[in-house]
Parts: sequence; structure tokens; C-alpha cells
Amino acid sequence: MYNAKAVTIGIIIFVILFTSPFWASLLGKNYTESGITLPAREKECVESAEFMRNKHMQLLNEWRDEALRNEHRVYVASNGKKWAISLQNTCLKCHKEYTEFCDKCHVANSVDPYCWTCHLIPQGSKK
Repeated sequence: MYNAKAVTIGIIIFVILFTSPFWASLLGKNYTESGITLPAREKECVESAEFMRNKHMQLLNEWRDEALRNEHRVYVASNGKKWAISLQNTCLKCHKEYTEFCDKCHVANSVDPYCWTCHLIPQGSKK
């Protein structure tokens, strides 16, 4: 084979570059270790912690659609409790520290939500 050494080295480099995202994810940070500061557990959340970790953006999108497009302003949680559909008046009452809660988790997971294009970042926090 002509230039077998160069072809072999090229294939090895290609395989390393092609699989580098996989190796980087193994060596990288675990998304559950974002270092966020949770609010005091004195108050209950709209849904369970597991639900909120996995589906809070879906919930917020549904809230947006219900409030702005359908004019429904009350959310009935899975436990039957009613909540006002409002990011600022429901969620941010407990999750006041943007940099210690929202921002740390979004940065750790490489997510750039568009919430703050319309909503104000909670006071005392900096973006």
C-alpha cells in the first residue's frame, strides 16, 4: 500500500477527532453537579422537584401559551392545587437569585433560555 504509514496515522487522527465529543462528555462535569443554591424548603413548588428538573421549560412554554394566547391564568398542578400562571409572581417568589439558581444550572448544561428577553431578571442578580 502506498503511504500506508500516513494513511494509518490519518485514520487514527480522524477517529480521535470524530469521537472527541464522547470522550469529552466522559471527562466533563456531571449535569447534576451544577452547584445551584436551592431555595428554602419552607414553600412547596408548583410540581415535584423531579418534574421541575426535567420539564420546567415545557411547563413555562405551556404557561406562556395558556396565559397569552388562551387567556387562562390559573394552573392546576398534579396534586390539584391552583397556581397563578406567572414566571415573575409564582416562580421567582422562591427562586429570587438568578445567578445562584437559574444561571448556574443553565451554564452547567449549556442552555441559553430566552425568558429574559421579555421578563426582568430578579433584582439583586446580575446577568
